[in-house]
Amino acid sequence: MATSAAVATQQTKPKPRLKNLDELFKLNEDHKEQVPETVTTEISQTSNEVQDTIFTTLPFSLMDDFKEHPFRLYEGERKKDMVESIKDKGILQPLILRPKQNDRYEILSGHNRKYCGIEAGLEGSPVIIKKNLSDEDAWIYVIETNLLQRSFSDMLESEKAAVLSLQHSKLFSQGKRNDIIAALKKLENPHDTSENSTSAEIRKSSNTRNALAEEYGLKPNQIALYLRVHQLIDPLKVRLDHNELPLSVAADLSFLKETEQKSLDKCLELNGFKADMKKTDILRGYSQKGKLNEENIFLILNGELGCPPKKKRAPTFRLKQKVYSQYFTPGQKASEIEEVIEKALEFYFSQNHNREQETASQESAAYLSADDADHDYDDEQAM
Repeated sequence: MATSAAVATQQTKPKPRLKNLDELFKLNEDHKEQVPETVTTEISQTSNEVQDTIFTTLPFSLMDDFKEHPFRLYEGERKKDMVESIKDKGILQPLILRPKQNDRYEILSGHNRKYCGIEAGLEGSPVIIKKNLSDEDAWIYVIETNLLQRSFSDMLESEKAAVLSLQHSKLFSQGKRNDIIAALKKLENPHDTSENSTSAEIRKSSNTRNALAEEYGLKPNQIALYLRVHQLIDPLKVRLDHNELPLSVAADLSFLKETEQKSLDKCLELNGFKADMKKTDILRGYSQKGKLNEENIFLILNGELGCPPKKKRAPTFRLKQKVYSQYFTPGQKASEIEEVIEKALEFYFSQNHNREQETASQESAAYLSADDADHDYDDEQAM
């Protein structure tokens, strides 16, 4: 009987409060041994399913990237740090997936964890499977999980463009968006009932540019630029992220046809050209006329086509102080000085012209005299 009482007491013992996802899935240092070393392809029968949510482990081989995933994978030191962290501690935060056909799953959150986990030598990861999600809901998860993990200002330019474009479109229902943000916060800290349990606040209900500008601390015209940038092909977005294209130039290039953008990227890659606003305006003009082919793109970027010829500028001349003080007074007006110099130049060149005429006349007379002398000599020889 004592044993039964002990069991009953153990069963009714309250669970400690959970502070984050690590504790929720028992993936901290105290519970590492509970995560199986080899994951199976079947969902555990003991998985907790609450409101179409399943907690389990799955192999990476069953996980597909989100279609049109707008965020870039980690590179360089950032990727290296995550790989080392996973080697040391494992994947502490579960990936969020939704079911697909043929027993496969689409990643909504955790693309970097998947690829860094593979590089760290893992076969799979703890996951949260969200069933019965619409495409709209899936997009909200993709965007909001990234905004919860890092600030908008930390994102690459193309990522900012993706976030703003999706929120500006009619794709998102604000009510659903708020519900999902609240659910994500609940996953992060299930027992926190306050409205502001994380640093990411639920945003205002509006899809207008002004509302987005206010929400993200941008000006409305910046929002317009980002919305245009989202129309670029991926290689040009990468150039924007690498600071090879200014935001305003990238926005203007988005008006080019997709084939023209591809030709432009190829030309930039092969020749190392830079695109500025003047050249971009010319590119757009030729595109509107249907004349923007690979040859013209090269000529425009090389400065040989469309750019007006540079005007020849008169050289700047300064009068030496010694000469100035010799002929002019300190209080004399600039217009008076200019008039004097102009008259002096007229006199100089008129005198020089007269000398040239006198010299030419003298040379002509000398030539005629020499010619007459030759004729006289010839006559004497004839006699």
